[in-house]
Amino acid sequence: MKPALLAGLAFAALAAPVQADTLIDNVDGVTVDATGGIDRFTGLLIGTDGRIVQVLRRGEKRPARPDYLIDAKGAILVPGMIDAHGHVMGLGFAALTLDLSAATSLAEAQAMIAAYARAHPDRPWILGRGWNQELWAEKRFPTAAELDAAVADRPVWLTRVDGHAGWANTLALTAAGVTPATKDPAGGRIERAAPGGKPAGVLIDTATDLVDKVVPPPRPEDRDLALARAQEILLSVGVTAIADMGTTIEDWQAYRRAGDTGRLRVRIMGYAAGTGAMALIGGPGPTPWLYDDRLRLNGVKLYADGALGSRGASLKAPYADAPGTSGLRITGDTQLRNMMSRAAFDKFQVAVHAIGDEANASAIAAIEDLAATYGGDRRWRLEHAQVVDPADIARLGRNGIVVSMQPAHQTSDRLMAEARLGPARLAGAYAWKSVQASGAKLAFGSDTPVEPPSPFLGFSAAISRQDSKGEPFGGWQPQERLTREETLAAYTANAAYAGFADGRFGRLVKGERADFLLLDTDPLMASPTQVAQTRVLETWVNGQPVYRRDTAAGAR
Repeated sequence: MKPALLAGLAFAALAAPVQADTLIDNVDGVTVDATGGIDRFTGLLIGTDGRIVQVLRRGEKRPARPDYLIDAKGAILVPGMIDAHGHVMGLGFAALTLDLSAATSLAEAQAMIAAYARAHPDRPWILGRGWNQELWAEKRFPTAAELDAAVADRPVWLTRVDGHAGWANTLALTAAGVTPATKDPAGGRIERAAPGGKPAGVLIDTATDLVDKVVPPPRPEDRDLALARAQEILLSVGVTAIADMGTTIEDWQAYRRAGDTGRLRVRIMGYAAGTGAMALIGGPGPTPWLYDDRLRLNGVKLYADGALGSRGASLKAPYADAPGTSGLRITGDTQLRNMMSRAAFDKFQVAVHAIGDEANASAIAAIEDLAATYGGDRRWRLEHAQVVDPADIARLGRNGIVVSMQPAHQTSDRLMAEARLGPARLAGAYAWKSVQASGAKLAFGSDTPVEPPSPFLGFSAAISRQDSKGEPFGGWQPQERLTREETLAAYTANAAYAGFADGRFGRLVKGERADFLLLDTDPLMASPTQVAQTRVLETWVNGQPVYRRDTAAGAR
């Protein structure tokens, strides 16, 4: 029997009323219309199946005898936010393991790791995530010896904030059999100490598999716990649906268990972790929508390159702050096209992770070629598209490409991106407005747990190009700001379209699912700072309340 890695979590689900006709009235409601504009309304009539029966406007006659009548007293009502790119189980496990995202120095990280190990003497491995050397004065990767100084009696394995590198102590490296003789795997790199090539403690991209494969896997009970915690977090910040990028068969089984027992409250659009998981989960093609449109395997997530923070993003020219490297291609052109073709043949949607300008150019070229072979409504997806050569941006509007981006990355990465890229390549960095102007469909998400899952933090960044401190003054590359209407569409209707969910949820119109939020702030009117601080008062999914701020606060 495998050891339990996680302790118990107290979790109280919000009791929901028996499904019935419900009129929620006296709201200041907004949704995205069919053209991407804003439609305002004052009431919603919701049917027994959780779908919207009628959208009511000021002065229109209300139904005489609804089963339930709720006077919202002028509350702001918006569609449920859809996270177009996140990691559901990653978010749940991040909440249940060591979180280093607040560490502002190596010494602080070491202290947090040591304290966590003391507090959990029963755990055979110390696992966690969130460290970011760019926030530390050292501005360099940490070492196994520095991790040994914090914990030397058990293996320790800590994933970098972007998920594209890991930090191991000596016992973890030993357990994984990583020695000076271990070769760098294709698409990965083992950081080494000179002389002798001794593994220094950090492994990048595919090299992380060397340690991942020896970490004791979570039990099904642990996965169920992580899913419950992830749903609790997502609903509290207003996310009612999420594209799960990198779904494994074990993740899928956890989602199915939750659906079978009525515990699946967030809508999950799955993208399998490679073609192997795709075939295991979907078999001959994408699954049907399950559990009242709460779960579907749409397609597959593939990797072109790594991440900018660990210099794994594949660039057309060397890094400005590391001229000896242009990054890593996790998957070469031929293999990538073969996997894309394999998925497209069975009508799975293809989502390609591409961050550097070289990787994006290659992914765009592959889509251009494959679109000529596989016609129809494919909605080829590029995930992140953080650095795109301006010459390639115009190509995004062709062949129905969906570009899935994360606004909070721009505010988190700004200084690091300037250092990595230099001024000449910033014009195509995090270029939301230019991407949208190309004709591509722009969908927004968080990449949680890489960034906090709150869509309102991203909303604020999208309309201001500023961080939570209002920096830089006037916004970074301000020509790439979006309007509030464009941003709302990217988090709702466009994100639904990106996951083949349009017509099911994403807009508050007759026939779609009644997924909506009651807020304390109007994101279409408030300042960017106020938008970032938006509090979700209530979250409704399928016409039922699944989160109330006052109830959640009272339970703590």
